[in-house]
Amino acid sequence: MRWVLRGALVAGVLLGVAAWVLLATYVEAPVDPAWAVAPSAEIPPGSVTVRWTGTSTLVFSDGETTWLTDGWFSRPGPLALLFGGIEPDLAAIERGLAANGVSEAAAVFPVHSHYDHAMDAPEVARRTGALLLGSESTANIGRGWELPERRIRVVRDREPVRLGRFMLTPIESRHFEFPDRAVRERALGDPDITEPLVPPVGAFDYKVGKAWVLHVAHPRGSFLVVGSAGYVENGLAGYEADVIFLGTGGLGSQTPEYREAYWRETVGHARPRKVIPIHWDSLTGPIEGPFTGPVRALAFLSSGVEHTLAFLKEKEAASPGLVFETLPRYDEVVLF
Repeated sequence: MRWVLRGALVAGVLLGVAAWVLLATYVEAPVDPAWAVAPSAEIPPGSVTVRWTGTSTLVFSDGETTWLTDGWFSRPGPLALLFGGIEPDLAAIERGLAANGVSEAAAVFPVHSHYDHAMDAPEVARRTGALLLGSESTANIGRGWELPERRIRVVRDREPVRLGRFMLTPIESRHFEFPDRAVRERALGDPDITEPLVPPVGAFDYKVGKAWVLHVAHPRGSFLVVGSAGYVENGLAGYEADVIFLGTGGLGSQTPEYREAYWRETVGHARPRKVIPIHWDSLTGPIEGPFTGPVRALAFLSSGVEHTLAFLKEKEAASPGLVFETLPRYDEVVLF
């Protein structure tokens, strides 16, 4: 009996260690450390600047108008995502807005309606006076959070939205195509949130809605925000930009043919001078400190992280003059 108890104790310890490794440690970030840029020491008047929290949360400002993509600061852990209900973390949202220097904003625009893009957006809109922009699914996330209807605007494909001197054109695209059929069906099948979504709810209750690429024109320069590594063939034809914020999450798990098509249908059409990868960091890691790659448990589910960096490095080597950069967390960087 004593040996049985000892064996059970050893097995329990080993399982605990394995769980800790899978759920609390991270794989290496799929970007080149040499791409990292420092915060801008000086912000000339009238400059267009960007701040990055992680995932696809970006804060843009020209000193007169500030607006955000996503506005996602909560970081529910792997166990909550798998087995529990999730909801906005109000303290994390408060800290995230403060770290980005945001007290007022013209708009927050989730690039689609999954939890890691749209969950916090209604509270961000409430706290900053922003307009919540996006699809009907994003609007229903706002309604479920009791955001007033006057603060919600459903956008249309290729119908521009003016925010100060920024002109946003939302372009309907596609979300990254998960190679696993079951995951793809769970995350992308039945895509619309058709009634107000009241959290806490399961992670998959935040359905994708519509996946947007944002083309943004400003007198100082233009940029594209591609928040998810999906594409529509020729969907971005005619939308050139100086800078592209390129979502790379999951890209390494797809086939080489998919990666080539994604590059062709985004960077190929935009013809930018600069590529800034986004959505490569952990969805469950800390909201401060150094960025990491995915937690190991999720990396196992979405294998091929190592292929993402190899692919980007190949494109860098094959594209003389095309600059690759990664942003610091929270700090302001001059775009134009």
